[in-house]
Amino acid sequence: MDEYSVPSEGGLINWLLFLKGADTSQWEVLKMNEPGLQKAMDTLQYLSQDSEARRLYEARQKYLHDEASMLGSAEMAGIKKGKIEVAQNLLVMGMDYAAVAKATGLSEDEIKSIKL
Repeated sequence: MDEYSVPSEGGLINWLLFLKGADTSQWEVLKMNEPGLQKAMDTLQYLSQDSEARRLYEARQKYLHDEASMLGSAEMAGIKKGKIEVAQNLLVMGMDYAAVAKATGLSEDEIKSIKL
């Protein structure tokens, strides 16, 4: 294999070509062969940028992380609210606390604190 050819399969060769400094025009082929290289390439590009571009990149990454965290928290709150509503309905139907706890995954203490 010569210095400028890119193998058609993934593996260590792709990583070695990337680390050796393969021409960036070959990066697309390397990424297709070895999906894990995408993150390494993104990181290299990030580290190669000037300080202002790095600051903007870091701000965007923080925003994306915060947004994902916020959505995860909202989803968990929605799930909890749904379990409480189901528990209320089961209690109204006359089910005992233990059965409601088993059906919803809530603790018996949580169920006892639900206001009907």
